[in-house]
Amino acid sequence: MTFFTIVVRGLLRRPVRTALTLVGISIGIAAVVALVGMAWGYEKSITKQLHVIGIDLVVSNMSGGIMPKVYDESLKDKVAKLPNVAEVTSVLMQMLSIEDAPMMMVSGREWGGFTWKQLKVIDGRMPRDATEHAVVLGRLAAEVLKKKVGDTVEIETKELPVVGIVDGQAVVENGAIILALPVFQEITENQGKVNFVDIRVTPNTTKDEINVLCDRIKGIFPAGRAMIAREVVGSSQGFRIARAMSWSTSILAIVVGILGVANTMLMTVFERTHEIGILLAVGWKRRRIVSMVLCESALLGLLGGVTGVALGAVGLKVLETTPFVHGLLEPDLSAELLFVSVAIAVAVGIVSGLYPAWRSSRLGPSLALHA
Repeated sequence: MTFFTIVVRGLLRRPVRTALTLVGISIGIAAVVALVGMAWGYEKSITKQLHVIGIDLVVSNMSGGIMPKVYDESLKDKVAKLPNVAEVTSVLMQMLSIEDAPMMMVSGREWGGFTWKQLKVIDGRMPRDATEHAVVLGRLAAEVLKKKVGDTVEIETKELPVVGIVDGQAVVENGAIILALPVFQEITENQGKVNFVDIRVTPNTTKDEINVLCDRIKGIFPAGRAMIAREVVGSSQGFRIARAMSWSTSILAIVVGILGVANTMLMTVFERTHEIGILLAVGWKRRRIVSMVLCESALLGLLGGVTGVALGAVGLKVLETTPFVHGLLEPDLSAELLFVSVAIAVAVGIVSGLYPAWRSSRLGPSLALHA
């Protein structure tokens, strides 16, 4: 009988208990995959949006909340005069409940700014000018709201006609309602206010020149800051909160899994004192007994991890179709997340088996043989 055979037989000795322990681990790992996958997916979706639009720097005031505070749109003209600035445009963006959709991004964009240019009309047309009270919908937003060209969308208390459906080439763009900045400012009573100034720098601008530009913007806008687009996600309070919430909830699920595996392995050791005593009597070293128990708990973790990853992946696909998520983000199911999740499960198994393994190593051959 091989070492691996003994390990597997130990788990199959009580199949119901082993199965229930696997369920506990699987649920914990599924929570990790689902929650962390949502958080990572949101970050990647925003990063892709910024890349698709072609934004190099973002100026905002992120203090005090998830969405940036509004500020005077005259900042845009001041920024446009700075060295190494090629294009500047202003945006007022808010997350609002729109009709039956609990949360949707509404983006009021400066007319003629570069944030309009990547939008491809797939039905209807763009607004005629900055004063037309009309919206275009990203194709995912149109699906969520069940709207087509000619329908109306209620934003706050205003009914606005849908004049076009667009492909924004990124999930966040496709899940947004887009309209001219002055119209959105009027609807939300934020006349003359924006919460983003997006910047494209001149070609061949060096990193040092970009850092100097950020410092100059800070000088004229002390309440806010200019961030390199790829660093927006890492420095945003909203993203940090989302990461912290996803991992804290996942850790609670993992702790439950650890307790479940530890209980199973401890019961296994108590039930197998006779067997362990025989193994010691025939020459097994105590460290090999410890290895046997740890291998059993690690195998439990591995099986639970693989099952949990599968459950989490299915859960993410289901969540992606819900109104709360559809059009806001694309959940992350990268190989990195799946590997990390399985590794966590194996680590849970090993940690859970430490005390039972220690207990097994304390047994003596004569005591075990009389059990």
